[in-house]
Amino acid sequence: MATPTSSQTSAAVSAVKDDKGLRAGDLVTVFGGSGFVGHYLVRALAAQGYRVRVAVRRPNEALFLRPMGDVGQVQPVQANIKDAGSCARAMEGAKAVVNLVGILNETGTQSFDELQSMGAGRLAKLAAEAGITSFVLMSAIGADADRASAYARTKGEGEAAIMSMLPTAMIVRPSIIFGPEDAFFNRFAAMATIAPALPLIGGGKTLYQPVYVKDVAKAITLMLGSAAFAGKTLELGGPETAGFRDLMAMVLDITARRKPLVTIPFALAHWMAWLTQWIPGAPLTTDQVELLKHDNIVADGALTMSDLGMTATPMATVLPSYLYRFRKMGQFAKNAEA
Repeated sequence: MATPTSSQTSAAVSAVKDDKGLRAGDLVTVFGGSGFVGHYLVRALAAQGYRVRVAVRRPNEALFLRPMGDVGQVQPVQANIKDAGSCARAMEGAKAVVNLVGILNETGTQSFDELQSMGAGRLAKLAAEAGITSFVLMSAIGADADRASAYARTKGEGEAAIMSMLPTAMIVRPSIIFGPEDAFFNRFAAMATIAPALPLIGGGKTLYQPVYVKDVAKAITLMLGSAAFAGKTLELGGPETAGFRDLMAMVLDITARRKPLVTIPFALAHWMAWLTQWIPGAPLTTDQVELLKHDNIVADGALTMSDLGMTATPMATVLPSYLYRFRKMGQFAKNAEA
């Protein structure tokens, strides 16, 4: 991804600030705001002076968000994306809505169709009925209603439903998101502490463009502050494009672990996932195997963070700050060998 020059960056930032978007004091309702991306976004929105209503299923588990703003600025409320009434109440008085609700695998009644397709459409319909025109959906790179993966398909269906009901809606499509609480790098770093080897499904050739969680939160905040991005889709990726094999090698290097990288053909991985995906906490599902068959990088010609005047954060400046705990002696193991 091209890095903007300082003059281009200044011009882009000025355009964002001068545009008529939200203003300090406006109320933003964030669905799914207690999750990984959510709490970074809540903090970023509060820092801009917005009032933030965090719509979650269990408000008592989102009370940790309150200190991220001034007294009364951040308020968790009960809402379930499956229930139109609770969602409508959560939107009352809001100038903007952000939908962060999504899952990586289905559990119990939490299905891709219910949350990412029908749920997204339900929120857009309610927002349109309430006269809310500023709406952001966090989707994913590769979202496509025609994809074989249920995750990618329902993300694509959610995008289509929202744009049909609310043409001014904005969509962000990140690649893998990294940060201290991420479910990707932490997962494989933990695996490297106990497993004899790390798996490379399909040979580890799938390409990724990992993006820092704070960059994602900042991008959404800037989009809400500018009318120029109404109806637009931005793809968010970091400055580096790397194959899955390269990412695993990076994890092993940072955690000072010596483990072989073992190739697992897609067919074998699919069979293994089919056998184990119903076990609680299963490390792999057949849908995730399907996702691994496609690169996860920013498309040529897509709007990106540079259009917001942002420069993406490199992995090397962040990953060691939280993956060090997976070394044999934690922060004391700078030169330790596995």
